[in-house]
Amino acid sequence: MDGNRLRDEIVASLRQEIEAASQAAVCLATVLVGNDKPSQIYVRNKHRKAQEAGMVSRHVELAQNATQTEVQSAVRELADDDSVHGILVQLPLPAGVDVEAVLDLIPPEKDVDGLTERSMGRLLRGRVGHVPCTPLGVMELLNRYGIETSGRRAVVIGRSTLVGLPQVLLLGRKGCDATVTLAHSRTKDLAALCRKADIIIAAAGMAGLVTADFVSPQATVVDVGISRTAAGIVGDVDFDSVQEVAGAITPMPGGTGPMTIGCLLKNTLAAARMLGAFPR
Repeated sequence: MDGNRLRDEIVASLRQEIEAASQAAVCLATVLVGNDKPSQIYVRNKHRKAQEAGMVSRHVELAQNATQTEVQSAVRELADDDSVHGILVQLPLPAGVDVEAVLDLIPPEKDVDGLTERSMGRLLRGRVGHVPCTPLGVMELLNRYGIETSGRRAVVIGRSTLVGLPQVLLLGRKGCDATVTLAHSRTKDLAALCRKADIIIAAAGMAGLVTADFVSPQATVVDVGISRTAAGIVGDVDFDSVQEVAGAITPMPGGTGPMTIGCLLKNTLAAARMLGAFPR
């Protein structure tokens, strides 16, 4: 399942839509605190794709030793700026910065990463809001590649608020209708549990966790995990062995990562619509 190709299709579609509404500028703003190299790369990639989609991109960068007040002031300024439609605070923040206090300043309409407690509450309640980009990207991939979910058994490995928990909600909600099991590092006999699944979403951040003996023939395997090892960046899935068994599988890289950016941009356009800045 090629995430790069689907992301590029999303970007092209968004550009067409934005260019057709020539008087409507759509703005994504990011906040980066500190000098974490992977975070800097992620933010650059997000802005490059935003510009390809015809969006305005703004970036606020603060020093590693920025104070809580300085970080909150930067986010509050973007929250109050009517020309900004989507706000993304790149995580992780440096030690000593209260992440929740920063995220709480993002209005739910501008929370295009879907990470605030209000956005998560809207997802749980089935109300209109922004869904976290990575699990939303997984759903886009399943839909694009015709993976049936209704009545199917799915196992989500990982219980983070960024991926695992919202992924369970998305798979199990009405219209998707999967029967979902939430698993994690303390789940007993994880391999046996996964072998019963039609869909496995691996999001534990444990390199090579899912091997061929986890996967039943023709199951769908989606790799969300990312680990930095001596051999480079790897996922939660042992791709070489699992691809021999699975009916569909995402590569790492090139699978869910690009889709996270594609769905971030979709959320940004949706945010502009919510705020009345873009025609419905």
